[in-house]
Amino acid sequence: MPTISQNPQNDKLINIVSIVIPLAVAALIGIQIKLPLGDWTKVLPHVIGFLNTTTAICLIYGFIAIKSKNIKGHETAMKLAFAQGGLFLVLYILYHISNPSTPYGGTGWTRPVYYFFLISHIVLSIGVVRLVLYAIYQALTNQIEAHKKTVKWAFPIWLYVSLTGVIVYLMISPFYV
Repeated sequence: MPTISQNPQNDKLINIVSIVIPLAVAALIGIQIKLPLGDWTKVLPHVIGFLNTTTAICLIYGFIAIKSKNIKGHETAMKLAFAQGGLFLVLYILYHISNPSTPYGGTGWTRPVYYFFLISHIVLSIGVVRLVLYAIYQALTNQIEAHKKTVKWAFPIWLYVSLTGVIVYLMISPFYV
């Protein structure tokens, strides 16, 4: 894996990016005027659901690979998971700036279950950005012991966010128009 130098500017950049991303997403989603990007954006929730699924698979594979001391397999899986996370972010923003939010139409016991998964997914997705950025930075700067400490938190939270993204998608997908 290529390495980069460890320096305070990179630490500062990670801190800034991990604050800017959630704020930018919230601001863009909060804009009431939707951009007319076309009907192709209607398919994005399905692509996003797929990306959450494949990200979870990459995370699980990466975990198994590193436990088996398959460092190359672990690196590949994490690079794929990170790339999918970036693509997810772009597509998520594109969808929400061009389409109104879909209300959950379920009733009964599914309603609180849906909102539990949705709220925990959103809250943890905000915090995991910083953890993932630091974990990748630590790997790229060859800070392996610090990387191991960070991923003890980053991995389960990122996996939970990916899996709950799939659950939320499956629960709301019947209500997409």
